[in-house]
Amino acid sequence: MNTQLQRGSFFLVVVVSIMMLWKRVESIRFDLESGHTKCISEDINTNSMTVGNYKIVNHNEGHPLPDSHQVTVRVTSAYGNNYHSADNVKEGHFGFQAVEAGDYMACFFATATKPSTTMTVDFVWKSGVAAKDWSNVAKKDSVHLMEIELKKMVDAVQSIHEEIFYLRSREHEMQNLNKSTNSKMTLLSFLSLFISMSVAGLQFWHLKSFFQKKKLI
Repeated sequence: MNTQLQRGSFFLVVVVSIMMLWKRVESIRFDLESGHTKCISEDINTNSMTVGNYKIVNHNEGHPLPDSHQVTVRVTSAYGNNYHSADNVKEGHFGFQAVEAGDYMACFFATATKPSTTMTVDFVWKSGVAAKDWSNVAKKDSVHLMEIELKKMVDAVQSIHEEIFYLRSREHEMQNLNKSTNSKMTLLSFLSLFISMSVAGLQFWHLKSFFQKKKLI
């Protein structure tokens, strides 16, 4: 009975994890003032697919956007490598397979104008399973809908498996960093204690020499 309960709990955790990973879509809408920069980060694993779409929202339907409503976009990795760049655009998209693991930054910059203007940017950032274009696959007549769903599930499970190993590697890096920091702090503590004792000894010697010269002791 306990074994069946454990299996049921494990299955529930897997299903919930798949659904959470499946829904991994970063959609955001923000205001950007001219002359300012807005950056958004996303933690992406190695070899993970990521796509993004951005556009300036037109609040006046039927009228074109002003020429001042343009942004410059840069998408870079944690190591400073550039994966996407666009200058003075009103909309755009990017897509790439992450070569490096870590936080990727998407920065939006609006050129300064007089008078100052504020524009609204709609940004959708997908990574992992959500970044794959299943609509094009589903358009093929030879592919059954159930097969598409199974492929999604398989990719989701594989992504979870890769994500677990990625988190383990990050945890190992953090443990090594903590050990290194603790060792350095211990060494620094002993060094500070040695310097303090040395200064105290020099002060004692100086005071003793001073009192001896004054024949006070």
